[in-house]
Amino acid sequence: MDPHSPARRRLAIIQTGGTIGSQPDKHGDLRPSKRLLTDRISDLSTFSTRVYQPFTLPSPHITPTHMHQLRDLIHAIEGDVDGIVVTHGTDTLEETSFYLYLTVNVGVPVVLTGSMRHSKEPSWDGPFNVWAASHVAMDPQSAGRGVVVVFAGDIFDARTVTKVHTTALEAFGGYPGAIGRIDSLEGTPALRYFARPEIRRPLDPPGALAHVEIITAYAGWRGEGLNEALARADGVVIAALGVGNLPPQLVPIIAATNKPVVISTRADIGPILPIYGYEGGGKTLERAGAIPASFLNAFKARMKLIVLLSLGYDRAEINASFRGHGHASPT
Repeated sequence: MDPHSPARRRLAIIQTGGTIGSQPDKHGDLRPSKRLLTDRISDLSTFSTRVYQPFTLPSPHITPTHMHQLRDLIHAIEGDVDGIVVTHGTDTLEETSFYLYLTVNVGVPVVLTGSMRHSKEPSWDGPFNVWAASHVAMDPQSAGRGVVVVFAGDIFDARTVTKVHTTALEAFGGYPGAIGRIDSLEGTPALRYFARPEIRRPLDPPGALAHVEIITAYAGWRGEGLNEALARADGVVIAALGVGNLPPQLVPIIAATNKPVVISTRADIGPILPIYGYEGGGKTLERAGAIPASFLNAFKARMKLIVLLSLGYDRAEINASFRGHGHASPT
């Protein structure tokens, strides 16, 4: 049968670089390559596969502008395919996946994946990850789930997925855990979801136009760098202590700015809750105008703030969106 027969379901692979698309150059330095992954990954013959390469970058070079470019490409091709896989470097994959979760509004599944080892290593994990992501993207069970990440067989919600290890093949996690699993049963995909799809309200920013910075709190911090960040940026996310607390010196700085300051946590897991009433505690930060990020980590809170500011939201609308009120929030 012709591999491009209309009878075959149509898969798009958007290749962006990263370790999964890298190989050593003539000097032995590992760099992203424009060579097509489909030339090296064979087990996709059940699909009619199209490959797109909007850019070829290591993920530390990817910016919110590149993320929006991906979003626009996904919107442009969704009518011609049944599922979309984006291959991406792992270092910023969690940020790109969440930006797409917030802004992609298509009727087909979108799945991100990557690899921890490159194609010249003896245990390259790229082929299985692409195979798994492709079958997740093409499975009817994936409909209505927005954007997900598939890595080492686990399926993660883009809102919670994060890189948890610098070298392990099972490099991704995210509280409360995977929402599904895909394995190979003698070459046949075995897919099961553990959670139902949830209602999303995708946003439609004209671009990733806003500049947002992240500052991490620490013991003894007196606010160094915050005023400078507020002068440069359109908004700031603070990775605060515990459930969203800061040293007392931060309260007047937050109260004095008219720019949004979103409070996340530097802890790996847990929500922001305005429990403490001491100076710098969550209640006093909230009274000063700080916006709690709910369960979003600082990197995802930054993505959301970029989207909301790019849409022209004011502080009240941003606050409502982070709190999940009204129609402003897709999460």
